[in-house]
Amino acid sequence: MASHAFSADTAPRHVAIVMDGNGRWAKRRLLPRVAGHRQGVESLRRCIRAAAARGVQVLTVFAFSSENWRRPAEEVSGLMDLLANALSREVPTLQEAGVRLHFVGERNGLSERVRAGLAQAEKATEGGVRLVLNVCFNYGGRWDMAQAAARVAASGQPVTEQAIASALALAHVPDPDLLIRTGGEQRLSNFLLWQAAYSELFFSDHLWPDFDEAALDEALAAYARRERRFGQTSAQVSAQGAGAADAGRA
Repeated sequence: MASHAFSADTAPRHVAIVMDGNGRWAKRRLLPRVAGHRQGVESLRRCIRAAAARGVQVLTVFAFSSENWRRPAEEVSGLMDLLANALSREVPTLQEAGVRLHFVGERNGLSERVRAGLAQAEKATEGGVRLVLNVCFNYGGRWDMAQAAARVAASGQPVTEQAIASALALAHVPDPDLLIRTGGEQRLSNFLLWQAAYSELFFSDHLWPDFDEAALDEALAAYARRERRFGQTSAQVSAQGAGAADAGRA
């Protein structure tokens, strides 16, 4: 097994992934696009196991954007069927692995069958403590900010950054430390626009169905080499690190 260039101490607490490239993976193999999505489920299963094993506490994945409704009806229908089937098949495995599942996004546009499946899966895995898995389905970053602002306004609170952050769909987890996009594209595509303000970005040329443990390790190793300054200078960050080390030895 290849050695990792990171440790549990340097692993990001929260990793977010734009799982891009399923359709291109299928096209290269002269398969229907939904076949790429099926293979993408296998890649997600692999990634969940690997992330948990490497000390990641929260994994957030972009499964279906609010813009994906514009895709061919056959593909959208296939994705809905795939989601429903994956839920019934995967929930027992997630329970056993200690994964707590959250679905994030607008549910009003989904069928009653799908909405019921999402709620049942969340209920069944609510005891998981090893990894929080957020599946962003019918989600968009602009929708998220708009619904958060509407909730704050309806509550009568002043509209502040803190109030909006507490009303976002991912308020139950910290912001992502590392955001990975597969498939060779280098854009956010309306994903976690608020939450990714200070995320480290990593772009992988692997199509999502080909994204494996080694590809995840490459992203985590790149993250471990980054210096996260949050608006400060390198000298300030170094001084804080030295102070924390001294406190730990005291």
